[in-house]
Amino acid sequence: MSRSRATYHHGNLQAALEDAALELLTTQPAAKISLREVARRAGVSHNAPYNHFGDRAALLHALGVRAMRELLEAQERAVEGESDPIARVRALGGAYVDYAADHPQAFALVFDPEYCPPGHPDADMAPLITRNEELLAAEVAALVQQPGFTGRDPEALAAGMWATVHGMAVLVMLGHLPREAAQPALDALIA
Repeated sequence: MSRSRATYHHGNLQAALEDAALELLTTQPAAKISLREVARRAGVSHNAPYNHFGDRAALLHALGVRAMRELLEAQERAVEGESDPIARVRALGGAYVDYAADHPQAFALVFDPEYCPPGHPDADMAPLITRNEELLAAEVAALVQQPGFTGRDPEALAAGMWATVHGMAVLVMLGHLPREAAQPALDALIA
Protein backbone atom coordinates (compact mmCIF):
# COMPACT_ATOMS: atom_id res chain seq x y z
CA MET A 1 0.00 0.00 0.00
CA SER A 2 1.41 3.41 -0.90
CA ARG A 3 2.16 5.96 1.81
CA SER A 4 -0.39 8.44 0.48
CA ARG A 5 -3.14 5.81 0.53
CA ALA A 6 -2.20 4.61 4.01
CA THR A 7 -2.22 8.10 5.52
CA TYR A 8 -5.39 9.37 3.86
CA HIS A 9 -7.80 7.72 6.32
CA HIS A 10 -8.90 10.64 8.48
CA GLY A 11 -12.34 10.72 10.02
CA ASN A 12 -12.77 14.24 8.68
CA LEU A 13 -10.02 15.22 6.27
CA GLN A 14 -11.19 18.82 5.91
CA ALA A 15 -11.03 19.37 9.68
CA ALA A 16 -7.64 17.63 9.83
CA LEU A 17 -6.31 19.92 7.11
CA GLU A 18 -7.69 22.99 8.85
CA ASP A 19 -6.16 21.82 12.15
CA ALA A 20 -2.80 21.34 10.46
CA ALA A 21 -3.03 24.80 8.89
CA LEU A 22 -3.99 26.39 12.21
CA GLU A 23 -1.00 24.67 13.79
CA LEU A 24 1.19 26.22 11.10
CA LEU A 25 -0.39 29.61 11.83
CA THR A 26 1.05 29.45 15.33
CA THR A 27 4.55 29.82 13.92
CA GLN A 28 4.16 31.65 10.62
CA PRO A 29 1.90 34.17 8.91
CA ALA A 30 -0.80 33.06 6.52
CA ALA A 31 1.19 34.35 3.55
CA LYS A 32 3.79 31.63 4.12
CA ILE A 33 1.41 28.68 4.40
CA SER A 34 1.29 26.33 1.43
CA LEU A 35 -1.16 23.53 0.70
CA ARG A 36 1.78 21.16 0.31
CA GLU A 37 3.01 21.95 3.83
CA VAL A 38 -0.51 21.60 5.24
CA ALA A 39 -0.83 18.19 3.57
CA ARG A 40 2.54 17.10 4.96
CA ARG A 41 1.58 18.27 8.44
CA ALA A 42 -1.75 16.40 8.21
CA GLY A 43 -0.01 13.23 6.95
CA VAL A 44 -1.81 13.08 3.61
CA SER A 45 -0.74 13.25 -0.03
CA HIS A 46 0.11 16.68 -1.37
CA ASN A 47 -2.95 16.54 -3.64
CA ALA A 48 -5.42 15.69 -0.86
CA PRO A 49 -6.16 19.32 0.14
CA TYR A 50 -7.49 20.03 -3.34
CA ASN A 51 -10.40 17.68 -2.63
CA HIS A 52 -11.65 20.17 -0.02
CA PHE A 53 -10.07 23.48 -0.95
CA GLY A 54 -9.77 24.55 -4.56
CA ASP A 55 -6.66 26.54 -3.77
CA ARG A 56 -4.62 28.14 -1.02
CA ALA A 57 -6.96 31.15 -0.85
CA ALA A 58 -9.93 28.85 -0.14
CA LEU A 59 -8.02 27.21 2.72
CA LEU A 60 -7.07 30.58 4.18
CA HIS A 61 -10.65 31.78 3.88
CA ALA A 62 -11.83 28.69 5.81
CA LEU A 63 -9.21 29.40 8.48
CA GLY A 64 -10.37 33.01 8.73
CA VAL A 65 -13.96 31.88 9.25
CA ARG A 66 -12.87 29.37 11.86
CA ALA A 67 -10.74 31.99 13.64
CA MET A 68 -13.64 34.47 13.64
CA ARG A 69 -15.87 31.81 15.17
CA GLU A 70 -13.26 31.14 17.87
CA LEU A 71 -12.86 34.87 18.59
CA LEU A 72 -16.62 35.30 18.88
CA GLU A 73 -17.00 32.25 21.13
CA ALA A 74 -14.18 33.48 23.39
CA GLN A 75 -15.98 36.78 23.84
CA GLU A 76 -19.33 35.09 24.47
CA ARG A 77 -17.76 32.85 27.14
CA ALA A 78 -16.10 35.84 28.78
CA VAL A 79 -19.35 37.72 29.34
CA GLU A 80 -21.32 34.66 30.46
CA GLY A 81 -19.88 34.68 33.96
CA GLU A 82 -20.47 38.38 34.58
CA SER A 83 -23.72 40.07 35.60
CA ASP A 84 -22.59 43.68 36.01
CA PRO A 85 -22.70 45.57 32.66
CA ILE A 86 -19.37 47.30 33.32
CA ALA A 87 -17.68 43.99 34.18
CA ARG A 88 -19.21 42.41 31.06
CA VAL A 89 -17.77 45.09 28.78
CA ARG A 90 -14.36 44.74 30.44
CA ALA A 91 -14.52 40.96 30.01
CA LEU A 92 -15.57 41.34 26.39
CA GLY A 93 -12.60 43.60 25.64
CA GLY A 94 -10.24 41.39 27.60
CA ALA A 95 -11.29 38.30 25.66
CA TYR A 96 -10.74 40.13 22.37
CA VAL A 97 -7.22 41.17 23.36
CA ASP A 98 -6.43 37.73 24.78
CA TYR A 99 -7.48 36.01 21.56
CA ALA A 100 -5.21 38.30 19.55
CA ALA A 101 -2.31 37.67 21.93
CA ASP A 102 -2.83 33.90 21.97
CA HIS A 103 -3.51 33.53 18.22
CA PRO A 104 -1.84 36.48 16.47
CA GLN A 105 -1.72 34.99 12.98
CA ALA A 106 -5.30 33.72 13.13
CA PHE A 107 -6.46 37.10 14.46
CA ALA A 108 -4.65 38.85 11.61
CA LEU A 109 -6.32 36.53 9.12
CA VAL A 110 -9.80 37.44 10.43
CA PHE A 111 -9.17 41.07 9.49
CA ASP A 112 -7.18 40.50 6.29
CA PRO A 113 -9.11 42.36 3.57
CA GLU A 114 -7.98 39.82 0.99
CA TYR A 115 -10.03 37.10 2.69
CA CYS A 116 -12.70 39.24 4.37
CA PRO A 117 -13.27 42.43 2.38
CA PRO A 118 -14.53 45.20 4.68
CA GLY A 119 -18.23 45.73 4.16
CA HIS A 120 -18.52 42.71 1.86
CA PRO A 121 -18.18 39.53 3.91
CA ASP A 122 -19.18 36.30 2.24
CA ALA A 123 -21.97 33.99 3.33
CA ASP A 124 -19.70 32.12 5.78
CA MET A 125 -18.30 35.18 7.52
CA ALA A 126 -21.35 37.49 7.48
CA PRO A 127 -23.38 35.73 10.22
CA LEU A 128 -20.34 35.62 12.51
CA ILE A 129 -19.65 39.31 12.01
CA THR A 130 -23.33 40.06 12.65
CA ARG A 131 -23.29 38.02 15.87
CA ASN A 132 -20.14 39.81 16.99
CA GLU A 133 -21.65 43.23 16.25
CA GLU A 134 -24.85 42.26 18.07
CA LEU A 135 -22.86 41.09 21.08
CA LEU A 136 -20.99 44.38 21.33
CA ALA A 137 -24.18 46.41 20.72
CA ALA A 138 -26.08 44.54 23.45
CA GLU A 139 -23.29 44.98 25.98
CA VAL A 140 -22.93 48.69 25.20
CA ALA A 141 -26.72 49.16 25.35
CA ALA A 142 -26.65 47.76 28.89
CA LEU A 143 -23.58 49.87 29.74
CA VAL A 144 -25.23 53.17 28.77
CA GLN A 145 -27.91 52.48 31.37
CA GLN A 146 -25.28 52.64 34.11
CA PRO A 147 -24.46 55.80 36.09
CA GLY A 148 -21.63 57.67 34.41
CA PHE A 149 -22.54 56.27 30.99
CA THR A 150 -26.13 57.52 30.60
CA GLY A 151 -26.82 59.87 27.76
CA ARG A 152 -24.03 58.49 25.59
CA ASP A 153 -24.77 57.47 22.02
CA PRO A 154 -24.56 53.64 22.14
CA GLU A 155 -23.57 53.30 18.47
CA ALA A 156 -20.78 55.85 18.76
CA LEU A 157 -19.59 54.32 22.03
CA ALA A 158 -19.60 50.81 20.54
CA ALA A 159 -17.58 52.00 17.53
CA GLY A 160 -15.10 53.82 19.77
CA MET A 161 -14.75 50.86 22.09
CA TRP A 162 -14.20 48.41 19.24
CA ALA A 163 -11.60 50.68 17.66
CA THR A 164 -9.81 51.11 20.97
CA VAL A 165 -9.85 47.44 21.90
CA HIS A 166 -8.83 46.38 18.39
CA GLY A 167 -5.93 48.82 18.45
CA MET A 168 -4.90 47.52 21.85
CA ALA A 169 -5.13 43.93 20.59
CA VAL A 170 -2.90 44.73 17.62
CA LEU A 171 -0.36 46.51 19.84
CA VAL A 172 -0.25 43.52 22.21
CA MET A 173 -0.11 41.07 19.30
CA LEU A 174 2.85 42.90 17.76
CA GLY A 175 4.68 43.26 21.08
CA HIS A 176 4.38 47.06 21.33
CA LEU A 177 2.23 46.87 24.47
CA PRO A 178 2.81 44.30 27.20
CA ARG A 179 -0.12 41.92 27.49
CA GLU A 180 -0.37 42.53 31.22
CA ALA A 181 -1.00 46.24 30.51
CA ALA A 182 -4.15 45.53 28.50
CA GLN A 183 -6.63 44.75 31.28
CA PRO A 184 -5.64 47.72 33.47
CA ALA A 185 -5.95 49.93 30.37
CA LEU A 186 -9.42 48.52 29.67
CA ASP A 187 -10.38 49.03 33.31
CA ALA A 188 -9.22 52.66 33.16
CA LEU A 189 -11.17 53.31 29.96
CA ILE A 190 -14.38 51.80 31.29
CA ALA A 191 -14.10 53.10 34.86
